[in-house]
Amino acid sequence: MASAMTVDGGIVRIDRPMPWFGRLLSLPLLAAGFYLLWNVALGLRQDFSGFGRLADDLVPVLVFSGLGLLVGIPGLILLTFRSFVVLNAALRQIVVTRQFGPLNFRKSRDLADYHFISITDDYDPELTTYDVNLCGNKGTEPITLQSFTKREDANKLASEIGRVLKLPARDYVGTEPDADGA
Repeated sequence: MASAMTVDGGIVRIDRPMPWFGRLLSLPLLAAGFYLLWNVALGLRQDFSGFGRLADDLVPVLVFSGLGLLVGIPGLILLTFRSFVVLNAALRQIVVTRQFGPLNFRKSRDLADYHFISITDDYDPELTTYDVNLCGNKGTEPITLQSFTKREDANKLASEIGRVLKLPARDYVGTEPDADGA
């Protein structure tokens, strides 16, 4: 839990870790993309050193380059994906960030729209996960801060965030969803 949340004054940063199998899946994609692009580089080196003609190898170079990028870029995205939420109590602002290598996609929201922290479960009897959400009134999209497999960890995170942001934490585990909430 210590790595999931950091508090610096009134600023709370909650990291949402990428599952290990997502990072593991990126390795074959990166290897295949690197292999294809390496073959492109070898072909171009041969063409520019005088042992071949670029005109004869142009179509394979373009095809292998396209396939290398088509396979390698998703592997790079999976390897470098990071997601975190920054809650700034002083500015009353929430920033949800999804980062893929050098690309950042940020969505800013007003903290005044959110009134409580909820703990919910997914109603799966075999493998239950407990989600800690920042919720507001109807029509306000909730923000999932973190998911846990243990209820104690979810309660600990919700109470810590509630203490910093001065928001109540509500435990909805085991309750039925609202009939008109859909």
